[in-house]
Amino acid sequence: MLGIFIERSAMQLSPSIFKAYDIRGIIDETLDPSIAKLIGQAFGTEMRELGETDIVIGRDGRLSGPSLIEALTEGLLSTGINVIDLGMVATPMVYFAANHTINGKTPKSGIMITGSHNPPNYNGFKMVLGTAAIYGEKIQDLRKRIEAKKFITGQGNRSSFDIFPMYLNYIVGDVKLARPIKIAVDCGNGVGGAFAGKLFRALGCEVQELFCEVDGHFPNHHPDPAHIENLQDLIKNLQTTDNELGLAFDGDADRLGVVTKDGQVIFPDRQMMLFAKDVLSRNPGGQIIYDVKCTRNLASYVKEHGGEPIMWKTGHSLVKAKLKETGAPLAGEMSGHIFFKDRWFGFDDGLYTGARLLEILSKEKNPSDTLNNLPNAICTPELQLACAEGEPFALLETIKANAKFPSSESINTIDGVRVEYADGFGLARPSNTTPVVVMRFEADSKEAIQRIQAEFKAVLLAVKPEAKLPF
Repeated sequence: MLGIFIERSAMQLSPSIFKAYDIRGIIDETLDPSIAKLIGQAFGTEMRELGETDIVIGRDGRLSGPSLIEALTEGLLSTGINVIDLGMVATPMVYFAANHTINGKTPKSGIMITGSHNPPNYNGFKMVLGTAAIYGEKIQDLRKRIEAKKFITGQGNRSSFDIFPMYLNYIVGDVKLARPIKIAVDCGNGVGGAFAGKLFRALGCEVQELFCEVDGHFPNHHPDPAHIENLQDLIKNLQTTDNELGLAFDGDADRLGVVTKDGQVIFPDRQMMLFAKDVLSRNPGGQIIYDVKCTRNLASYVKEHGGEPIMWKTGHSLVKAKLKETGAPLAGEMSGHIFFKDRWFGFDDGLYTGARLLEILSKEKNPSDTLNNLPNAICTPELQLACAEGEPFALLETIKANAKFPSSESINTIDGVRVEYADGFGLARPSNTTPVVVMRFEADSKEAIQRIQAEFKAVLLAVKPEAKLPF
């Protein structure tokens, strides 16, 4: 039943909320229900112009979610779009619903209201328009439409649907474990906590839940498994129980973190090796897409197992688009977004990725040994150089045009500058979401990392002498 949306005095539209891959802002500073309604009007108009009439929407567990989803719905309905409200769900469930017949409709578009791994006072919108994730200029087009107030009017209908039983049955019908595995699951009080335990128990696992009560305050730790400090509770659990493996999810459950019995974190670029080997066993010669931040060991591992590695730009929407363009059976990026087209639908889904991981590891007597034995290298975490707004892109263009890296073998410029060496790589790329230059280094030895970093330091200081480098 449609809730009552009380019209507030309209907040001024801030261009800053229109990011590279989504729309995201701070509640009551740059984002409120009045903005959500405008986004609904703009998106609904875009749908109507494509001939689309039906959309699925959902929200995560953030405190601002209920008011934003009501306002978004009002905006969509006002353009003549029929809205199927999934309620509180994980982001991949919205994507899943947009691939299925729901309430007799086949919606090809979806909007998820989520702040993902951002602090509690953030929220935002991840969007699929006519089966395609929208990003870049398409998101800016929504902004321009709102500013021009170019909206189609109509009257749509609203219905609701519980997607989880269909989603659960599909995964349980597809993924088969060779034996039960004892796992600990840490959802960081994100929305994945409402579903992860049920899913993995249905697959036959014995599950211990950590922080799986959905709480938009995130009282225990930040729901972001990309940062090791957020995995300490999971590491401690594995050390003090008989659980074999730890799985962690971000705030909207589209990314997976993995911890072994001995407390090692298996970052997504190494997870991709395991998935690539499995996927290539059914898709010989298949292309495997990965982003510029991933280990160079991944490309050689893919080749060893009969696949074609393709390095691509960072950004879940960009990787998803590349997967769709190429027809590759698997893609992934260092941030933890993994995309299975093999046996799945090509969207990023941390819960399904966890299920596929358990399917592979259930064939092993010691899952942690299998994970720890994947090729590894000495590497830095993601390092960031703070810049002025707009500066990172100009900085990298200057580096591309002029920089010299004396001991390098090759330079890749599809996304910033990734310099390959005989014994490692260095990366500097402009972030699409914040005004920073993102850097990462990997090598066969500490001496090699220091040499590579010294070359990057010389290049960076040549174009920005006052830079306070994080290495």
